[in-house]
Amino acid sequence: MNEKNQTTVARVLLWASAAAVLSSVFFLRAQDQQHEFAVQHADCVFLGPRQREFKKTGLEAQALREYIYSQQTALVTSQLGVKAATQERLQTNSTNVIDQHLFRAWREAGVTPANKTTDYEFLRRVSFDLTGRPPSLERIQRFIADSDPQKRERLVDELLASEGWVDKWTMFFGDLYKNTVRTSQVVRYNEGRNAFYRYLNRSLAENKPYNRLVSELISASGENSYEQGNLGWLISGVVVGGPVQDIWDQMAVNAAEMFLGIAHYNCIACHDGRRHLDTLSLWGKSATRVQTYQMASFFSRTEMLRVRVNPADPNPYYYSVLDNTRYRSDYPLNTTTGNRPPRQPIGAVRTIAPEYPFTGGKPRPGESYRVALARELTGDFQFARATVNYIWKEFMGKAFVEPPNQFDPARLDPDHPPPAPWKLQPNQPRLLNALAQAFIDGNYDLKKLMRTIVLSESYQLQSQYPGEWNPAWEDLYARHLVRRLWAEEIHDAIVLSSHIPVNYAVPGLPNVGLAMKLPDVVNVPGGDIRSFLDSFMRGNRDNEERQGDGSTLQALNLMNDSFVMSRTRATGTAETGSLLRRALNHGANEQLITMLFLSVLNRPPTNEEMLTALANLNSGNRTQRAEDLLWALYNKVDFLYNY
Repeated sequence: MNEKNQTTVARVLLWASAAAVLSSVFFLRAQDQQHEFAVQHADCVFLGPRQREFKKTGLEAQALREYIYSQQTALVTSQLGVKAATQERLQTNSTNVIDQHLFRAWREAGVTPANKTTDYEFLRRVSFDLTGRPPSLERIQRFIADSDPQKRERLVDELLASEGWVDKWTMFFGDLYKNTVRTSQVVRYNEGRNAFYRYLNRSLAENKPYNRLVSELISASGENSYEQGNLGWLISGVVVGGPVQDIWDQMAVNAAEMFLGIAHYNCIACHDGRRHLDTLSLWGKSATRVQTYQMASFFSRTEMLRVRVNPADPNPYYYSVLDNTRYRSDYPLNTTTGNRPPRQPIGAVRTIAPEYPFTGGKPRPGESYRVALARELTGDFQFARATVNYIWKEFMGKAFVEPPNQFDPARLDPDHPPPAPWKLQPNQPRLLNALAQAFIDGNYDLKKLMRTIVLSESYQLQSQYPGEWNPAWEDLYARHLVRRLWAEEIHDAIVLSSHIPVNYAVPGLPNVGLAMKLPDVVNVPGGDIRSFLDSFMRGNRDNEERQGDGSTLQALNLMNDSFVMSRTRATGTAETGSLLRRALNHGANEQLITMLFLSVLNRPPTNEEMLTALANLNSGNRTQRAEDLLWALYNKVDFLYNY
């Protein structure tokens, strides 16, 4: 921002709307969290906040989060520069499985859904949702000019085939699987983290079926975690300072949460569910600690060894992960120490054999225990259901089961509903099951699942609602729910739209020019940009989850941080220059304004915005006023939220 123009009225007004929404959304979430975090299980906190049991899905608290998503959406859309469009109509004859279920739900509830997205809205939304990147100016112009009625389908296929898709979903699964150099328990070192990152990245680039990817994680064996990336998931189960049962228990807990969406398993690994989960989980209140022993026993013949890189130096080290079938017994009940309560004999029972607690499946004669677990777990319908739930939340804003890692297996079947006063847990149980079955039938193809979601008429609804919105319709997905962009998405959108690149030196990897390509969210990059990214709550892949909340610090960073400020300048020359240099060379002020709006907000200016921008451009130094406009666009609500 030019110092002489710091008080430009247009800039202040545009920033104020963004700051107001960020602060209001932060307040809404803070109110909600005061309820959510009020009750904790004191004996389940040793692994950090992310593993704690909160009273937010039980009978007393079923409605705690009921309206928070649509409240945020209404707040954000009220500040957008564009209003709800009416020209696009839904295809009511859609054969998409999502539409078939939700159209029926809308009819039965007497709900009129929002209108369909404009081409500008759809292009921006699906680009960020699939790739974490905004559409380029050239892509916007080609898409808008295309009259082919199948252009949205072709766009989706193009995005799914792009490098951006691989990068975004490598980041997503890196979050889910906690791939970082260091957590409170595990040190992977750069080489181990990078190997796990490369494994996930290659698997997604190959479009490896998700059941096979997960099977490779669970059953992985190898001598060197620096060289064999799929060993990285098992390493996330390492718990130091206790007996080996701590590690096996944590591996079982990780499998239950990450692959089955059942975080309450962590609670049951310490004690029976009775008296602890009575009001939280119908399944959990009858679950026993012995069941977690049975699940953990699948890991009881897993040998994990630290191997020094330099035999004379204890650090750094890599991991060797092998099956020890010769000397290891099944899960022994012989400890009184560790991070969990004592594991002692139960009558005459001193060891627990592996048994998958949800189906009773056991290893076949001579079969590796972890190979058996991979087969049982990925063949469980809950595996598909949990995967669909995690993915659905990323595209639709709210999962079928919220939070998405707290499934109650006893409250999922609409044909066999739970006894009163319990209710079915998913907001759309039949749709969830139908999508899970389609995922299985489609060979666990993540791209096919995502394509089904984003090409549904339901996904293509506007977030703006032309009428009085009833928050009770949130569970019907009758409007699109907004989300604040990830920290990495905001960073990359600024870099790509401004045409001013960056390069981050990441140990063990080539220079990285986009945050979405980083293998970690904590340890790289360093310096000021880390603080900028952290302000947008990217989490730490250990005990802090990624969040979409707003804050005053975020607004201040967008307003003043040198990363943003340097990208509002007119630098370089001609077509190799920055966005602002290109725009200044583009033509008359109307063309300059339109070019900036399309590049940053991915839409043209409204008439009011055009008049305001023209008045400012004509009132002083053209370059300085154009810098003011570009700064203002990076601070608008339209830029921060995917709507």
